Amino acid sequence: MTGEEDSIALLLCSRTNRMDSASSLFLFWLKKSVSVLIMPPLLPFFIIFIGLILVLRHRRGGFVLLWAGLVMGMLAITPASVDLALSRLEPAAPLRLDETGDAQAIVILGGGRYFDAQEYGGDTVSDSTLERLRYGAWLARKTGLPILVTGGAPGGRTPEAQLMKSVLEEEFQIPVQWVEDASLDTRQNARNSAGLLQPADIRRILLVTHAAHMRRARNEFEAQGFVVTAAPTVWLSSHHRGEIFAGMPGPRTAQAGWFAWHEWLGLIAYRLSR
Repeated sequence: MTGEEDSIALLLCSRTNRMDSASSLFLFWLKKSVSVLIMPPLLPFFIIFIGLILVLRHRRGGFVLLWAGLVMGMLAITPASVDLALSRLEPAAPLRLDETGDAQAIVILGGGRYFDAQEYGGDTVSDSTLERLRYGAWLARKTGLPILVTGGAPGGRTPEAQLMKSVLEEEFQIPVQWVEDASLDTRQNARNSAGLLQPADIRRILLVTHAAHMRRARNEFEAQGFVVTAAPTVWLSSHHRGEIFAGMPGPRTAQAGWFAWHEWLGLIAYRLSR
């Protein structure tokens, strides 16, 4: 191949990569936008709004939608129904240290960022990501295993994995071996992590994420050929939260309900895309 042909090939490759990146970013924001519309708290209100419009001309149909929206909204924040939704998502028990013996690495999934944190002078990790990092750091100290952090950057900001690395190394004094900073969702977390770990013959991992996210995350990593030992953290059911008024709706129950809804939709999307 001549120098000119090399240049053309590199240009085409660069354009292809940019197009792939733009496509991934478009799909990411499209999924985010759709999820807002089909999840609480907006979905019940949207159904109620449609019901209010219809009740003027189609009284019965309008009232059906009104009640459907109200019931859906209550189910999304009532501990009994939220716990039922979480029961098929969350592992029954945490990881025991005697179950980690053959693992080769710890993979910690990003869980979001805290945008423009004035007290830190810019973006940092969210509370959800920090919960995962804390548990991952604890596991690393107990097992001595190397860590991979994974999470990208929609919108061109500092990749989430880079923020995670900084927190682990500067605040927890735990070194990070691998940084996967191009992924925008759980499937890409798994695919891109495989690209980093499997060439080093690492296939047995401890996977750290929230308990309610573990089922979907494990599916994605196992689909990439990993042998996954679940290392869940932060159970969201009212039993594990130990609230005094555990049977009453509240803000934490609403958050747990949103998380459960999000994960069930993610599992449905996973099944449809296989």
